[in-house]
Amino acid sequence: MRRVLVVYFSQTGQLADIVGATIAPLKAHADIDVTVAELKPTTPWPFPWPFLRFFNTFPETVYEDVEAAEAPGVDPNADYDLIILAYQVWFLSPALPMISFLKSQGAKTLLAGKPVVTLIGCRNMWLMAQERMKALVSGLGGRLVDNIVLTDSAHSAFTFVSTPLWMLTGKKGPFLNGLIPAAGVSAEDVADCARFGRAIAAALPTRAPDDDRPMLGGLGAVTVREGLIESEKTAKRSFLIWGKLLRAVGKPSSVLRQLVIVIYVLFLITLILTVVPLLAIVKALLKPFLKSHVARQRAYFAAPSGESMQLVERPS
Repeated sequence: MRRVLVVYFSQTGQLADIVGATIAPLKAHADIDVTVAELKPTTPWPFPWPFLRFFNTFPETVYEDVEAAEAPGVDPNADYDLIILAYQVWFLSPALPMISFLKSQGAKTLLAGKPVVTLIGCRNMWLMAQERMKALVSGLGGRLVDNIVLTDSAHSAFTFVSTPLWMLTGKKGPFLNGLIPAAGVSAEDVADCARFGRAIAAALPTRAPDDDRPMLGGLGAVTVREGLIESEKTAKRSFLIWGKLLRAVGKPSSVLRQLVIVIYVLFLITLILTVVPLLAIVKALLKPFLKSHVARQRAYFAAPSGESMQLVERPS
């Protein structure tokens, strides 16, 4: 019997659906026992998210300023053959509840020497968050063997509107009589996550404990949007600079900090509407001269599972 631990936090319910679809084949397998732990912070994160609280969260998120918390209902001394960490992306960083778990003594014990699969559900930017997750998992002694990423398939111009509306109002859309598609990962993409679960269920029962080979190669586990690579790096630097400033201004409850937050939001909107498109244009102009560099970056960020769709069954 192989034992799998799944740890996740879902603020909107979307990631819970993704997790459910992914692990369904594992739960149905006679030789696999699945333990699921939903992270539930002592102070619940609201949904919908009040405007100022949403943006006031980012300094602590990017600087990982949160207390450690154990996964509920999980024996920290239990021995698992595989650990799946499913997380949301907040401000290009892993969401605070997942950081909180990874800071715990239980996580240190559970992940030590174990293969880990990360599972992400987000709008479209996940590269910098996953870089941090890699470091955290490695620092705890875990071995990242696969990564699965589900993103909103709508155009970035639409998700720039639909995702904030969803987070701040709780309404997914569609909006403007269908002109802007509903926010979030599509129901079809969520259901199709079962292919990852089937692959893991097929490989895990006979997999050697020290086998670090990906189980999801050829299944299109991730898609790297090369046009967003530099944008993410720029935005991450911006978050760190502004986050440091806001933490210096005062605690999240201080009036001065909330005033600076408003200034920051105006700056962020300006950045997204000007710098990000300019970076995309520059990238497009330089693309013919940077093919090998871009290919290396794509391969790096796509690892360990890769972007190949070779094994995905296509409709006839």
